[in-house]
Amino acid sequence: MSARPLHLRQRLVVPRGQRVGLMGGSFNPAHEGHLHISRMAFSHLRLDRIWWLVSPQNPLKSSQDMAPLCDRMEKARDVARHRHIVVTDIEQYLGTQYTADTLPALKKRFPGGKFVWLMGADNLVQIDQWYNWATIFLTLPVAIFARPTYSLNAENAKAVRRFSRSRVDRTNAKRLADMKPPAWVFLKTPLNSISATEIRARSKGDWTN
Repeated sequence: MSARPLHLRQRLVVPRGQRVGLMGGSFNPAHEGHLHISRMAFSHLRLDRIWWLVSPQNPLKSSQDMAPLCDRMEKARDVARHRHIVVTDIEQYLGTQYTADTLPALKKRFPGGKFVWLMGADNLVQIDQWYNWATIFLTLPVAIFARPTYSLNAENAKAVRRFSRSRVDRTNAKRLADMKPPAWVFLKTPLNSISATEIRARSKGDWTN
């Protein structure tokens, strides 16, 4: 029997002024790397909550090796192990497929919240392939976290060049949630090399191991 979508079992509430980090992805599966970035975000950005937005289907990834949404949700809850991390499938409820559509929808639904988009340097390198990608930087402040082997290329990414004047010094990162977009920061935090691809390869197709 499939688990009920989280938004049906847990009401998402954002009190006015609450700082919420948003980390999107397929979480196929969720792993310690996601938790590592979340911990760094709490430490450097002064966030109150972080939402893991488990996508029904990442448009840039094949559905062939994608575990069912309810299984990915359950695994993410097991990995999160943090009382201020919320695992949610709200994108399924909103009916949005692309991040550029999800973020404005969340701002409209929770107008009192101060949201920050969180992502690794690996995503920054190829974000120009995302649908309407510049909208992300124009909708929310963005925090980018270093990932092994990607950080050098990330500094030369198209998004970095496009929004170079909106870059925030890391010494001001704790104020990022209060800033008007576009505003983004690159945090060269301690690295964690774990990836979902490696985990699936090690488990020989059994992603739950």
